[in-house]
Amino acid sequence: MKPNKNKALTVNVNGQSYMRIPVKTHVVLPNDDLDEVIVEYVPDLLEDGDIVFVTEKIVAISQGRAYPIDEVKPRKLASFLSKFVTKTPHGIGLGMPETMEMALQECGTLRILFAAGVSALGKLVGRKGDFYRVAGEKARAIDGPTEGTMPPFDTYVVLGPNQPKEVANRIKTLLDKDVIVAIVDINDLGGNILATSEDIDHDLLVDILKDNPLGQDDQGTPIGIIRKV
Repeated sequence: MKPNKNKALTVNVNGQSYMRIPVKTHVVLPNDDLDEVIVEYVPDLLEDGDIVFVTEKIVAISQGRAYPIDEVKPRKLASFLSKFVTKTPHGIGLGMPETMEMALQECGTLRILFAAGVSALGKLVGRKGDFYRVAGEKARAIDGPTEGTMPPFDTYVVLGPNQPKEVANRIKTLLDKDVIVAIVDINDLGGNILATSEDIDHDLLVDILKDNPLGQDDQGTPIGIIRKV
């Protein structure tokens, strides 16, 4: 059992130590059966009381919600709006026409325009984050192609997963242990818990995972296990 490169296997949060066990899989491709992936790689590593966390990207990819960038044809509005998105070293977000186009399709043009307007007004008074608060989780979950993403998805736009709560519940039924399953969106800027199979402190999960222990590059570990130690 080894941590991903430059990531610690164990972290301390609020006086409690947690092990984050990365689960290496094959490269999951669009329309792969996620249930089969879980059953193949996860059960032998589990103990009662564990939390299994699954990246939202692998869920979305298995649902066929990943699109080659050259198949996305952005309209002029998408090209215009993308120019105003703050870009960071950790991800393109909606800062390119293709990802903004998918946001327009996922969330609706009116909602994205309203979010952009609220965001512009917020920036005038020094407030950040209004765009995604208004646009919602579907917009926040869209990932664009980056150099640090495992091929072939370094040239894809990946949407957020459909029905993450149902996915978490279904995965739990596949595992013959007393565990909780979480669908998570974690990156080097922080994280968001999309759904869990049972009630659990989402802020605590984010704190445990906020250093992005699964990485974003060629680690091949889209699933992890949290265990108290």
